Amino acid sequence: MIKMVDLYSQYLSMRKEIDSAIMGVVASSDFIKGTEVALLEEELAEYIGVRHCITCGNGTDALILSLMAMDLMPGDEVIVPSFAFASIVEAVLLLGGVPVFTDVDNTTFNIDVKSVERVISDRTKAIVPVHLFGQPCNMLELMEISRSHKIVVIEDNAQSFGALCRMESGKEIYAGGIGDISYTSFFPTKMLGCYGDGGAVFTNNDILAKRVRELSNHGQCYKYMHEMIGFNSRLDTMQAAVLRVKLKHLSQSIRGRRMLAEHYSKLLSDIEDIELPVEVNYGKHVYHQYTIKTKPSMRDDLKEMLMSRGIQSMVYYPMPLFEQPAYCGKGLCDPEMNICPSLCKSVLSLPMYGELTYGQQDEIAYAVKAYFNNHNVYKS
Repeated sequence: MIKMVDLYSQYLSMRKEIDSAIMGVVASSDFIKGTEVALLEEELAEYIGVRHCITCGNGTDALILSLMAMDLMPGDEVIVPSFAFASIVEAVLLLGGVPVFTDVDNTTFNIDVKSVERVISDRTKAIVPVHLFGQPCNMLELMEISRSHKIVVIEDNAQSFGALCRMESGKEIYAGGIGDISYTSFFPTKMLGCYGDGGAVFTNNDILAKRVRELSNHGQCYKYMHEMIGFNSRLDTMQAAVLRVKLKHLSQSIRGRRMLAEHYSKLLSDIEDIELPVEVNYGKHVYHQYTIKTKPSMRDDLKEMLMSRGIQSMVYYPMPLFEQPAYCGKGLCDPEMNICPSLCKSVLSLPMYGELTYGQQDEIAYAVKAYFNNHNVYKS
């Protein structure tokens, strides 16, 4: 089986460091809010290039904390892409907000800037651009919209940690370091993943950072003094220790993924019935996923054929968020939406992780080519 992600192979590549870090936490028995958590927050803030990092229990909590820190009130509208994971809508609705679904770009799959402009109203409180599949959004244009309309930008960096955005004069800034606030997930399969659940919030705003830190700790400004209604969301010391090790290897991992993506593109470039990922000129892709597009009539058959050969693949995402039963009718939608529904029927993500070999990629590409060759023979 060629897996979508092989976490055990990743572990083996840094086994001694990981084992030592875990045993260090066990030896200290400093399991909650330990020293490793504080050190990780410092290192993550330095990596992204912001003043503050506050770790928490998971990526969904990180978004909820971000929205709460921004004083999202019932009825406030939050602009979100229609092609993304459900947590962005879930968080908005749980806090009484109104999700406003935009269309996405047909090439990058990221939030469409023109669609954002179409759905802005006098109730718009925030925009949540999702840096999807490892490719950053057009933050230069989104920040211009934010400034002109005085709308908060909350970056979702759960899939693109380590991606770079090119801003004014060619300046490069890490995704997650541009908006008013950002958040990420440390789910095990992410670019920077732990061995359980985890998340973090990033900001340069001292007031927002203080609010997030207190909200994530039962609303406490100090022990047993609760100034606001918060909840309990914290990153375990064990997970922080693992993440500190993996953060040291992140740059190497990104280089490896970019090389693997280049190899995929060389192998698959001559297949007429698929479209390959495209890297934009305003960002640097880290290839959390390598996602191709094909004809809707062929996508599911291709996926089934790959599985029959022991090759996993995934559909991210099979349904627009505004069509999900839980959210249908509970938000607003760009009336000119047309790209997202077709993407849901045509995208397919191939295996992608740092320890994937060229030999495995060759096998995957051979299978993909065989499918399309057979299909064309049958069609003729």
